[in-house]
Amino acid sequence: MIDQHMSLRGGAARLPVRPRTGRYLVLAAVFVCAACGLVYELELVALASYLIGDSVTQASVVLSVMVFAMGIGSLLAKRLRNRAAVGFGLIEAALALVGGFSALVLYASFAWFGESRYALVGFSLTIGILIGAEIPLLMTLIQRVDRQDAGGAVADLFAADYVGALVGGLAFPFLLLPVLGQLTGALLTGAVNAAAGGALVLWVFRRDVPPRSRWLLIAANATVIAVLATAALLADDFERAARRAVYGDQVRVAVQTDVQEVVLTGAGRSSLDLYLDGRLRVSARDEYRYHEALVHPAMNGTHARVLILGGGDGLAAREVLRYPGVRDVTLVELDPTVTRLARTDHALSALNGHALDDPRVTAVTGDAFTWLRTAHGRYDVVISDLPDPGISASTKLYSAEFYGLVTEALAPGGRVVVHGGPPVGRPRTYWTVDASMRAAGLRPRPYRVGGRCSGFVVGPDRASADTDGDHGWGFLLASAGARPPLGLDPRAPALRSLTLPGLRDAGRRAEAGRLSGLKPSTLVHPRYWEER
Repeated sequence: MIDQHMSLRGGAARLPVRPRTGRYLVLAAVFVCAACGLVYELELVALASYLIGDSVTQASVVLSVMVFAMGIGSLLAKRLRNRAAVGFGLIEAALALVGGFSALVLYASFAWFGESRYALVGFSLTIGILIGAEIPLLMTLIQRVDRQDAGGAVADLFAADYVGALVGGLAFPFLLLPVLGQLTGALLTGAVNAAAGGALVLWVFRRDVPPRSRWLLIAANATVIAVLATAALLADDFERAARRAVYGDQVRVAVQTDVQEVVLTGAGRSSLDLYLDGRLRVSARDEYRYHEALVHPAMNGTHARVLILGGGDGLAAREVLRYPGVRDVTLVELDPTVTRLARTDHALSALNGHALDDPRVTAVTGDAFTWLRTAHGRYDVVISDLPDPGISASTKLYSAEFYGLVTEALAPGGRVVVHGGPPVGRPRTYWTVDASMRAAGLRPRPYRVGGRCSGFVVGPDRASADTDGDHGWGFLLASAGARPPLGLDPRAPALRSLTLPGLRDAGRRAEAGRLSGLKPSTLVHPRYWEER
């Protein structure tokens, strides 16, 4: 009794190993738990960016809430110092369960309820509290194992913690995400977390744990690991069910690439929808309206050499190739999976008229910004068919610096056309694109057409994706010299949705909503955001 009392009060613990070995085992547990904790953190940031958008905002929310919660957890852990071994074991079991299921619950919330912000904050808060409670308890345990000064113990703990965070931070993007995916990766991380915490307490500190508490820890850890393993076995079925809830019943292709999630739905050419990271990019029902409005005004003039930035689906290239005067088309797409599907998927290749198989088209895999910095050719037409500027990952492709590179790539008299988002639905974003182009020496002419807003984030109420009018498409046609006329080439092919009077009216409607005085967006001062 006296020996046990001394152990609980901070004396040397009765260990089954030598104190030095016990110290290394505690530090090994710190290393593993830190790696798992950072994986949970990165997984929340990555999944929130995919489901909600605006990665900067989501990362800020997750990190700030977690750091705040870690402070709360550290304070709460003071109550457990006299039962540090049992407390640590239970906290790791709870952290493994919450962290392991965080991705699955977040995705389920998005798929079936259309909203995952509250779940994101809740998981960030809970995981942060549990992570914050680890270090004070581990500090107590390591001093019981090997009596050393507090400064040395803190240095050792934080060294193991930081190295573990490094390993977890590298394992997430280079191992867990590409090999296992977000759902299974988080579940496996939870199982490792539970095993590491349980092993430390039930082996190294088992003599410090009363029999009843020992059986409680064994049951808790076994249950957590069993539940996580079961969920991992059912993860594929869950993902298919959630995907049907998000995209409907006609999902044909669903692949997570190194860049994004790519989903194709619809049985054939007429019903095809293409989603990138949960956002509708192409709908066969009205994509021609978007691509005709994007491409044909820019083709009014010399168009022998054309550069398409983005547009890996081949649909902008299809419109360009309708002009017999086109000799060379270069298409720069970040995700090679999209261009591969544009060539091989029966519905998508039929929709784009097998444009990427045309010998005049050269498809290049690369980031448009980086590619323009090393490009040496000059182009008569540059078509910017890129994701909406309101998405954080795309802001550099709508910056003044980017348009400066585009200006250098234009041949004398060349034109550039940019999809700038809906001018009515997100007017500040649209007119910031205009200001950014002007800052680069371009002279843009705005126009807008009705249609489904590219970049719409899908959810349970899929009917809302069919909204026209205020959530239509906005474009800016520009050149480095005189302001280009808003017209159509006299030799233009027959168009299904665009006429010269309609195009001029589209320009007047866009000008009527102009916002003046907006500053350009730059790399060091991005000014785009999602307007709700």
